Amino acid sequence: MSTGMKNLVRTLDSVDFLKMDRRTFMKAVGILGASTILGTYKSEIVSALEFAETKIIWLHGSECTGCSESVLNAGNPDIVQALQKLNVNLAFHETLCAQQGIWNDGKLVNTSELNSEILLEELYKEGKYILVVEGSIPNGPDGSGRYLVIGNKTFKETLGEAAKNAVAIVAVGACACWGGITNAASDVAKDTDYRGVAYSKADVTKGMLKELGIDKPVINIPGCPAHPDWILLTVGAVILGKIKVPDDLPAVLDEYGRPKVFFPPDHTVHENCPRRGYYDRGELDTEVGGPGCLWKLGCKAPYAHADCGIRRWNGSVSMCTQAGGPCIACVEPGFPDTSMPLYVEREDVGIAGTNIDTVAKVAVGAAAVVAGVHAVRRMKE
Repeated sequence: MSTGMKNLVRTLDSVDFLKMDRRTFMKAVGILGASTILGTYKSEIVSALEFAETKIIWLHGSECTGCSESVLNAGNPDIVQALQKLNVNLAFHETLCAQQGIWNDGKLVNTSELNSEILLEELYKEGKYILVVEGSIPNGPDGSGRYLVIGNKTFKETLGEAAKNAVAIVAVGACACWGGITNAASDVAKDTDYRGVAYSKADVTKGMLKELGIDKPVINIPGCPAHPDWILLTVGAVILGKIKVPDDLPAVLDEYGRPKVFFPPDHTVHENCPRRGYYDRGELDTEVGGPGCLWKLGCKAPYAHADCGIRRWNGSVSMCTQAGGPCIACVEPGFPDTSMPLYVEREDVGIAGTNIDTVAKVAVGAAAVVAGVHAVRRMKE
């Protein structure tokens, strides 16, 4: 642990959590992660929230449910611990809730316990919930939204109903943020017209809320999938009032609605990549399985703004490049089109516009000069 981080930990030990300003809170969660924040301040969180239950409606659009699986794989805290510590009522989540249907034993069911449509309608009326959206929203064909219909209602219509009374809206995963893989260029893209909640790729004028005429801010937590910390800590910060919606959003979000603490505009995955030293020395792998820099295998880390290199994945022990997989910049609004082809080098493009082969030659040349200097010194000795 760095000296700065140790000092921050010591400082936080003497700080009253409930009096911690929002800036300090966001800095702390960005550095320490979910386990330390939710673990260290468990009693204070419970004390602050025991009479303030927060409801969450988690909707699924067109997606693979990978972001929900990512949250379910969170280890410290796990999803149950997080919900308990934050006093959250996960009121609706199609993947986790018990199967519900309109018919039961051949009879029409008209109670929220067995009919999810009625349950959602009741939750909408009650209001005061955080809306989490996972998956994209098809606008096609011809603006009807009927490429995704659940219970004879388009998901486009469901999103509109849910968004109106939400106190905060969080889009989770690349699909919900910008349309993601479902919005990739294809022969049918114009017909299906998949969109994110607030964006279509990088276009904020074509987000689904804009299409529906709903003017509400959205917090984007991209990734394919999104990291559990990014999701839990963002939702936790909203619940605890450390991010006040909408007042604080201009300060804490970047131009694409991403929390800067997790997706820093002035920082890329490349800067803290475990293989960064190989890049600096010009040692570039050309085949999968080597120990060197993955640039020539299509790594897009220099263009991906996320803290993956610091936060790590899988219990904070690894990440894509560390495991030998090139970064595909899944947190960026143009994903996947701007990352294609995924595992092919971006020709004649390097960091800050420098050709990667030039960087490699300079690095190798510098290494040779250094080696020569050492050799001269040894001869003099």
